[in-house]
Amino acid sequence: MAFLSKGVHSMWRSTKLLQTLLPQVSQSFLCSSSELSSTSNSESESSVSLESGSHVIDTERIRNRKLLYPPQHSCDRIQSWVSTLSRLQDDKVGIIDLHPSIFGVHPRLDIIHENVKWQQKFRNIDFSRVRTRAEMPGGGRKPWRQKGTGRARHGSIRSPLWNKGGAAKGPRGPTSNFYMLPFGIRVLGLRTALSCKLAQNDLHIVDSLYIPAEDPEYLRDLVKSRAWGYSLLLVDDNDEVPQRLANALQQIPEYNVMPAYGLNVYSMLKHETVVLTLSAVEKIEERLLYHLHRSGCVQQKFRLPL
Repeated sequence: MAFLSKGVHSMWRSTKLLQTLLPQVSQSFLCSSSELSSTSNSESESSVSLESGSHVIDTERIRNRKLLYPPQHSCDRIQSWVSTLSRLQDDKVGIIDLHPSIFGVHPRLDIIHENVKWQQKFRNIDFSRVRTRAEMPGGGRKPWRQKGTGRARHGSIRSPLWNKGGAAKGPRGPTSNFYMLPFGIRVLGLRTALSCKLAQNDLHIVDSLYIPAEDPEYLRDLVKSRAWGYSLLLVDDNDEVPQRLANALQQIPEYNVMPAYGLNVYSMLKHETVVLTLSAVEKIEERLLYHLHRSGCVQQKFRLPL
């Protein structure tokens, strides 16, 4: 009983002590919590300002991307990493699905060769030209009479038979080598080139063309750290290039940028690495899938506009 009474007395003393110390502890706790909340608010404000001042990656767009005309079989699924140009390290910000009808086509070297040959020929013009006997100076008088001299009959010294005479069947430039491939061959060439680049790990996808500095050395270090080769082709969905990227590319002739509507087989093969933005991937898939699934004739003959 004495032990119980001593325990009760000690509990009563501890309770009294807690009652006297509780207001001070609560006051100090409230002060510390207010200070903590103020510091957390300041940190959140600084983090928000930092986020607004730097590049923001739209991960929600990467996660919620859906394919047009999705494939029927799951074995046809093709995926690719999405990286960013805002950091030198090759940090992956997500993974997206690519349409197998655009990026998973069986390689057709004959189709690629036809597209490259067409692009090399249709823009070349042959300006070589020779003069005919009518355009040569002189030769208006008959060199000798028709008969009685024992020599062959001639009417002008500018005849093609004579030295320094006019040409009979020479080139009469300018001559254009323009011709147009069938539309289906051009569409298949783009699909084949994109598929070959992706299969060879020479096609990469980024969230945007934002770079933190306009120094060309930053772009060179980024390409070197990621082993993207000596030549680079950047493709976006529009023809407005960010100012920093434009200033950096002006001093590097091996790196080029073009909009998605100008993408072609020759440019993709000319550059060692092709980098597409998310917007460019969506635009390319949209246009090529439209031509693959449209009801009109894809193999129609090309006609010049009147």
